[in-house]
Amino acid sequence: MPVFLPIDLDPLPEAHPDRAAASRPDAGIFRGVHDEPVTSATSDAELAREYISHGELSPKSIANLQKELYRFLSWCREEAKKTFQQLTVADLNAYKEFIRQPPPEWVSTTKWPRNDPRYRPFTGPLSDTSRRQAMIAVKGVLAFAEHTGYLRRNPARLVRNVRAPHASRITRYLTPQAIAYALAAAEARPGESEAAARQRERDRFLLIAFAQTGARLNEIVSAHMGSIYSEGDGRWWLDVVGKGNKPRRLPVPPATLAAYRDYRRAYGLLPQTSRGDRTPLVLSSRTKEFVRITDEAAAEALKAVFQLAADEAASQGDGDSASMLRQASPHWLRHSMLTNHANSGVQLKTLQDTAGHANIATTAAYLHKTDKERHDEILGSGGDKGIGAGTVSARQTGESGAVEEQAGDDDALPDESP
Repeated sequence: MPVFLPIDLDPLPEAHPDRAAASRPDAGIFRGVHDEPVTSATSDAELAREYISHGELSPKSIANLQKELYRFLSWCREEAKKTFQQLTVADLNAYKEFIRQPPPEWVSTTKWPRNDPRYRPFTGPLSDTSRRQAMIAVKGVLAFAEHTGYLRRNPARLVRNVRAPHASRITRYLTPQAIAYALAAAEARPGESEAAARQRERDRFLLIAFAQTGARLNEIVSAHMGSIYSEGDGRWWLDVVGKGNKPRRLPVPPATLAAYRDYRRAYGLLPQTSRGDRTPLVLSSRTKEFVRITDEAAAEALKAVFQLAADEAASQGDGDSASMLRQASPHWLRHSMLTNHANSGVQLKTLQDTAGHANIATTAAYLHKTDKERHDEILGSGGDKGIGAGTVSARQTGESGAVEEQAGDDDALPDESP
């Protein structure tokens, strides 16, 4: 039975000498095999901790890296029974397969704290996309180990990346009708107590903000009250920090601004604040103190709204909206915003800058208009007229034998397809 011991993977303090040493631009360049390493790490865990500290990462990125490296370090100790120095290409390929379907003793559907004996590194099998991200973290730490001289050779150089399927079209988005159900559900929630009223207005603001700005979950949750502002020309903006710590500012439509002001009033705040206000943008409804909620809490709050909306859609006979709402997550609202604007004629470059996509091909995946036009043109052309109806009509008039004979004649014709 594997033992999942706590591993200290917190970033090193800013003044730690290894942070500066590993950041030297010449570290690892033209280094002979007998040169001293530029790290004082004496264990794989220490090296991993130094690696996490090396990049200027967001808290979300640090948490994801800690999760992946804890899994890998635990696997090295419990399964491979090797250190980084002893790993081979075959070992790394074995790990790549291990995380596809982790053994039951490595899995728990409950997310226990890492210092709890019931903690397990996995909640289930990993998709190819998740496996790809896991191996990026593994290859990153081993490349860092080689770069600093902790490893003389890096077997990860010879390990292929996991190929993850890439959808050519985004399909996980909510239609305007489904969003309307969600908005009605958020507004209909009772506000019989101060906490309930605060939650209702906060969740309504979140729903509208995600649907209209296209921000990612963490981008809004980690923002501040002063992140929504105007420069005096009537245009309102939301400042966010995206992937790779890249700042971005997003246009704020009037409905989002109105929801933001209603939300602030519910918490006893003035409708607007200064740009320097560092109060968290997304607050807990359970206390009058201004405490930021987690990404997970914000996601669960919106999922609860989606479930209420799904029930209402189903009661009205709208099965399509009910189905998509039951599957939806807050990220679907980002997809919805980008999809709706892409198919309304907004230039892809404008949407790329708004979404924070590094590659415009990612943005193009939201463009469904061509597919829909192609679908309607094919079905509306009349080229298939009578195919289904003619066969049914023949059977109803007792001419099924003629139909079958014709089918046999057609089968005997030579194949003229290109």
